[in-house]
Amino acid sequence: MTNFRIIIDADACPKNCLQIIEKLSGFYHYEVITVASFDHQIHSPNHYIVGNESQAADIMVSNLTHSGDIIVTQDWGLAAIVLAKNAKAISPTGKIFESTTIDLLLEERDILAKHRRSGGRTKGPSKRNKNDDQNFENNLRKLITEIIG
Repeated sequence: MTNFRIIIDADACPKNCLQIIEKLSGFYHYEVITVASFDHQIHSPNHYIVGNESQAADIMVSNLTHSGDIIVTQDWGLAAIVLAKNAKAISPTGKIFESTTIDLLLEERDILAKHRRSGGRTKGPSKRNKNDDQNFENNLRKLITEIIG
C-alpha cells in the first residue's frame, strides 16, 4: 500500500467522482477517506460524519490532512489550507489547485462575495457533464503519478 491517502470533502462531491476514486484505488492502492455532515448518506468504509455546522466538514478534512495526501474539494479556502500543509488539491471537475494561483482564486471569491452582498448576482456552476468526469480522472491520475513517482 502506498503512503498517501485521498480525502474527500464529500458534502458536495458528485457520485461519479467517488466512483472514479474507488476504481483507481484498486489500481494504485491508496486509502480513501470521506468526510460529510450527517445530512449526507455516504457509504464508505473510512467515513467521518460531522455536524451540519458551517465549515464542519472542512475543519475535519483539514485536521486529517497530511503532507502528500490528495484532497478532493470544490472549496477554494479548504484547498488553500491543505496546499499549505504540502498536500495536493483537486476539484470534482478536475481543476488542480496550485499554491502559485490559490491567492488569486481566493481574491476572486472575496470580490464575488462582496458583489453578492451588495445585491449583485453571479452565475452558478455549470451542470456536470462527461467531460468533467474525464477531466477529473485524468488530473487525479496525474496527481497520483506525481506522488508515487
